[in-house]
Amino acid sequence: MSTKHEQILGYIESLPIGDKISVRQIAKDLAVSEGTAYRAIKEAENRRLVSTIERVGTIRIEVKRKENFERLTFAEVVNIVDGLVLGGKTGLHKSLSKFVIGAMQVDDMMRYVDPGNLLIVGNRFKVHEHALKAGAAVLVTGGFDVPESSKRLADELELPLISTSYDTFTVATMINRAIDDQLIKKDVLLIEDIYIPKEQTAYLSTTDTVQQYRELNTTTMHGGYPVVDAKDVVVGVVTARDVMDADNSESIDKVMTKHPIVITLTTSVAAASHRMVWESIDLLPVVNEANKLQGIISRQDVLKALQASSRQPQNGETIDDLVKAQLTPSTDDKSVVGFTVTPQMTNHFGTMSYGAFTTVLSEAGSQTLRMRRRVESVVENMTIYHTKPVPLEAHIKLHAKVLDFSRRMAKVDVEAYNDKQLVGKALITYQIFDH
Repeated sequence: MSTKHEQILGYIESLPIGDKISVRQIAKDLAVSEGTAYRAIKEAENRRLVSTIERVGTIRIEVKRKENFERLTFAEVVNIVDGLVLGGKTGLHKSLSKFVIGAMQVDDMMRYVDPGNLLIVGNRFKVHEHALKAGAAVLVTGGFDVPESSKRLADELELPLISTSYDTFTVATMINRAIDDQLIKKDVLLIEDIYIPKEQTAYLSTTDTVQQYRELNTTTMHGGYPVVDAKDVVVGVVTARDVMDADNSESIDKVMTKHPIVITLTTSVAAASHRMVWESIDLLPVVNEANKLQGIISRQDVLKALQASSRQPQNGETIDDLVKAQLTPSTDDKSVVGFTVTPQMTNHFGTMSYGAFTTVLSEAGSQTLRMRRRVESVVENMTIYHTKPVPLEAHIKLHAKVLDFSRRMAKVDVEAYNDKQLVGKALITYQIFDH
């Protein structure tokens, strides 16, 4: 039987797109406390099932697939620009296909405006009406109000008419940043992207026997399986080691490893890889918030996914990407890379920040392993010492030396020099996965 929290989330997910919900309404409809309803609505917001807008309320929105992460809903735009919805509230759940900045004569501007667009413009009232009739929502910059006729038209067409106090340039920058953030999230590989669903994998129940484990092992050739109770809650994991000396009639719950390590669908693949290598685990059950089995993930699946993602181009640039882009390999020595300290790499003292320094040191080691050993790697542990301030526009050379290399791990020593003066050293341990 599902918990009240799960029941509320299921209820919210079943609501039609565009429906408004409230704590009081859900508490009344599902006979739960307002505190329980509030917590479930916040969880729904985290899952991007709903969006809450000041003075409007909470609206059920369409769940984005990863391929559509760059498409914002109008409700999200309102929150991004601290906007006030003047009309067309019933269309806030819709997604915008692109935004257009209105800086031309009306007729010229309309050639660029299509249904589903968001037109960003000042207090040009005729333009607002033309855009709405063309099927586009309107974002009015400068904090201006609009005529009642425009508000009524927006309500009639179910197209949001939004006002913000920011200027047009600032608004465009804010929306672009939000889309870039979405693209970065899209590039982060999560367990939900690669796990094997419960319906496609094998698992055991606490009432099963060792005999059933051995039969399943013969059929699937898997070494380990999650163990669930009568409610599908994961209560253990059983492996060949657990049943080695057990009698066939022995109950699984007597031999299994209890309180296993589990992960959720929103765990990053990189975090799962780190945990599996650190704990020497080959299989992890994937669970939901109620600890119910959703599927499994194997260490082989995780490392293959990391290897594939490392070769994919990123759509959104993170700070790490900007820093790593500055590194230039030496033409005559594969263990040396150089870079110049840019303003983006510095702290408020005008010297290279610790975060940027850590990034370039770890990337220098990774590049050396990639070029010399032809392997991909993920940082497992890092110790930085003997650091000195590195000024802006300094030309730094990083020397990486592989100290130890095995099938799963590598240790690399990286030294940073500023005009032949040692300014930092790092000893870095990497997890290894082959091409």
